[in-house]
Amino acid sequence: MMHKLLAGALLLAVAAPAQAIGDARVERIDAATVRLTWTDAAAVDIYVSPSPDATRRGSRPVIRDDRDGREDVAANASIRQYFLIRDRQTGEVRRVAERVLPLERGSNFRDLGGYPAAGGKRVKWGRIFRSGAMPLLSDGDYAHLKGLGLGAVIDLRSLEERAVAPTMLDDRTGALFIANDYSARAMFAALRPAPGGGVELPDNLYAGLGDLLEPQLRAVFDRLLAGQGNLVYHCSAGQDRTGITSALVLTLLGVPRDVILADYHLSTPTRRPEFEMPPIDPAAHPDNPIVQYYAAAAKRPGGVRAEPLYDRDGVSHLAKFLAGLEAKHGSVMAYLEKTFALTPDRVARLRAMYLE
Repeated sequence: MMHKLLAGALLLAVAAPAQAIGDARVERIDAATVRLTWTDAAAVDIYVSPSPDATRRGSRPVIRDDRDGREDVAANASIRQYFLIRDRQTGEVRRVAERVLPLERGSNFRDLGGYPAAGGKRVKWGRIFRSGAMPLLSDGDYAHLKGLGLGAVIDLRSLEERAVAPTMLDDRTGALFIANDYSARAMFAALRPAPGGGVELPDNLYAGLGDLLEPQLRAVFDRLLAGQGNLVYHCSAGQDRTGITSALVLTLLGVPRDVILADYHLSTPTRRPEFEMPPIDPAAHPDNPIVQYYAAAAKRPGGVRAEPLYDRDGVSHLAKFLAGLEAKHGSVMAYLEKTFALTPDRVARLRAMYLE
């Protein structure tokens, strides 16, 4: 009987999968320090590298045999760094980095890496970035962003937005600049003045945005398929047009819907609206809707601020947009294949390029 019990216990031990590294995060504490947190039943070793593709052998050891699931590490905010957490028992390695880049005068500049994706893989860190407008970046910010290896900057904004808050990131990094000329008037036509200042948002906030963004979305997918350097795309707030774009990119990579929505709603706490628009006299731009929008929002108590991205009934604007695509096309993937020729072989190619 004892032999049978021991054999059964051994069988269970062999059959039970080793506990994986879970919930690994890097969050900045101050300009010189980040905090790594993770879950793991076993001890881990931690390594760091400025390269998102570095292996353990090409990285610098930070700490060995750590068991408490938390470690504060020196990390200069001016240099992008990627950490490797290695389970000492199984050998599993998890790559992790700061989700929000620690820019001095940026807003909502984020890395899409690390999310769970198709085939049990994860989105590669340091390859695809999203952001709000960048007209007020500091020299230190430009130095930080130059280290990202950007091949292209895709500006999702309208003519009116680009005219008053131009993006200079391409000039400062050597990246290719891509934009499409369209007017913001149709986009802002549905906005109405709200009592007490600011504007009132419609329930179906993203109605028509898919069609409006079609040329820009095509450029995003083309650049991802080309694989010529890393990519950043942005609008003004980095939440609406950028949120739609990110949702479609992450869907292509097989990221679960709940994770996509969670990434979208990160835009509320990570926006810094004071850096999205330079000081402008609205009287000098009476016909520019984006200037008037920011001027109206500035009149509210507390000034321009990030608002939760839900309609009056508490439904996520992005969830409503994606549901609309599904109702019309059957699925978001069917929409992407029909509209952008993202066939299964192209999707497989994207996943091979951007997942690890």
